[in-house]
Amino acid sequence: MPLKYKLHIVSFAVPYPPDYGGVIDVFYKIKKLHSLGVSIVLHVFQYDGRQSAELEKYCDQVYYYPRSRQLSDQFAITPFIVKSRSDSAVLENLLGDDAPILFEGLHTTHFLNHPQLASRRRFIRMHNIESDYYYHLYKAERKWLKKIFFYIESKKLARYEKRILAKADGIFTVSQKDNVQLQQYSNAHMVGAFHSFEAVNIALGKGDFALYHGKLNVAENNEAALYLVNNVFSKTNYPLVVAGSDPSKELIEAVAKRENITLRTGLSTEEIHLLIAQAQMNVLPTFQSTGVKLKLLSALYSGRFCVVNETMVKGTGLSAYCHVVENEMGWLTAIDRLKMLEFGADELSKREQLEKESYSNSVNANKLYALLFPSS
Repeated sequence: MPLKYKLHIVSFAVPYPPDYGGVIDVFYKIKKLHSLGVSIVLHVFQYDGRQSAELEKYCDQVYYYPRSRQLSDQFAITPFIVKSRSDSAVLENLLGDDAPILFEGLHTTHFLNHPQLASRRRFIRMHNIESDYYYHLYKAERKWLKKIFFYIESKKLARYEKRILAKADGIFTVSQKDNVQLQQYSNAHMVGAFHSFEAVNIALGKGDFALYHGKLNVAENNEAALYLVNNVFSKTNYPLVVAGSDPSKELIEAVAKRENITLRTGLSTEEIHLLIAQAQMNVLPTFQSTGVKLKLLSALYSGRFCVVNETMVKGTGLSAYCHVVENEMGWLTAIDRLKMLEFGADELSKREQLEKESYSNSVNANKLYALLFPSS
């Protein structure tokens, strides 16, 4: 398709490989917009100097910027996640033309309200309500230095959100819950999360284990994994695989006490996807109701039965595709029932309805295109 429109995208991190929540959304959004003929100029903040040639397949230009690690940034009035992404070269490169700008997350919005960009159409992709997200990190964190940082950052973000969101020409949320919360800004639109799946593809039949997966060094994921190990699968013999990177010492020790629980670390994205497909059920509790968990979409598009708590699906519209439980007894009852069932054609047909709803990449790409380029 010939390129018709140009768009700047400012990403909080290198979106390839797409191996965790936010960057998954960024990468597959770039791919879909490129397929619709959008010429993309990508601006990327680096953590470790890493670059990716893969991005050049879908972007006309890719600019990389170092993320500041100065201790003084943590004491600024501006939230650290924003202040540490304030390289002046970003503004210089944005001023090269008059194309609209999509800021991925509050993290990247340092220049959104800059006077030199006042005439530009500027949009923010909200992966979470960040002030809520950091407050929940504060509640889940067990190391006191991190706990203090998360609490202070949540307060800074709450003030910053009120100031910066009103300046955007459009806000794109990932869930209905977030969209309702941001309706105080008349320019909020629900555009579901982008992901790696173009179609529902689930193996019929049965598996013989339950799976929990996630970045285990993230406090909320560590909390969820510990809950499953200590409160649920300690009371059943059914096998559980916990898969993810950098597990805590507490999680390692808890798993070691249970013969029916296995910890898998250092896996590639492909290996994680294989486990999701092979499992009889994906078990996904969360105690933080923010955004949409991309791990849930992965489980629904490629995994058999999906067991979640209410917090995981609140405001997402996805509860109809899951087995929703309320307490420990609910988890045990669901596991005991689902371990005996075949995932059949009727279940598959129901799950395929996802591609007709707001979690279809194609549906969301077309909606986003119309919002970014209303004259198209």
